[in-house]
Amino acid sequence: MPSDEVRHELVAANHVLAHENVLDVFGHVSVRDPSDPEIYLLSRACSPANVTFEDIQRFTLDSRPVDPGAPQSYAERVIHGCIYRARPDVRAVVHFHALPVMPFCVTQVDLVPMSHVGATMGRSVPRWNSQDEFGDTNLLVSTNEQGGSLARALGPNWVVLMQNHGMTSAGRSLREAVFRTVQTCRNAELQLSAIRLGAPTRLTEREIELAGDFNLREPVLQRAWDYWLGRIGQTSQQARTIDGTRGFAGS
Repeated sequence: MPSDEVRHELVAANHVLAHENVLDVFGHVSVRDPSDPEIYLLSRACSPANVTFEDIQRFTLDSRPVDPGAPQSYAERVIHGCIYRARPDVRAVVHFHALPVMPFCVTQVDLVPMSHVGATMGRSVPRWNSQDEFGDTNLLVSTNEQGGSLARALGPNWVVLMQNHGMTSAGRSLREAVFRTVQTCRNAELQLSAIRLGAPTRLTEREIELAGDFNLREPVLQRAWDYWLGRIGQTSQQARTIDGTRGFAGS
């Protein structure tokens, strides 16, 4: 995909995740540069719903801006750089604090796959606690040491809970990362509702594998992507070519 198309799609991903209540004032999504795996793309520091084409910047894997004159970006961009450095298979990363997942971040209750689309979380949802290595902090992951620790906790998995903070998810493509992140939040909502009724049942290991693989096929990802773009008033073609107007269409 040409560089400009990647930037446009990253803008659309910001708007979709904001509209689906995954990202709000805070949180961010990035994509690895398809032309250079040692570079990733991320917005300057602004709320995701307001990200435009001009806001997208390029960073090295140690999270230094390629353009030294670039405006300030997110303090937690090291989350993205450290995961890309640790996982060559990862092409996109989302860091978020969506309300449905937060009860699992402030307790020791495990977030587990409950539905066929929730299976895209994978078999394991590890938990990272900054206290273990860094003691009392402001809870931001703002150094490469902290980002590296989080990347190690993620390991070969696709999502990681961050104690008293939020979550981080990854994907083999930007659309996969968006799909997994949205469905993780939906799964958390389902699990919380089920807990109020009684003891919920989780998927088996084999169900997680089969349902996860099925729902991450390209036709499913495209179907979901088109649906979410429609909810922000765009089409796939518009997402590739839309101009720098702030905010998503219709806002």
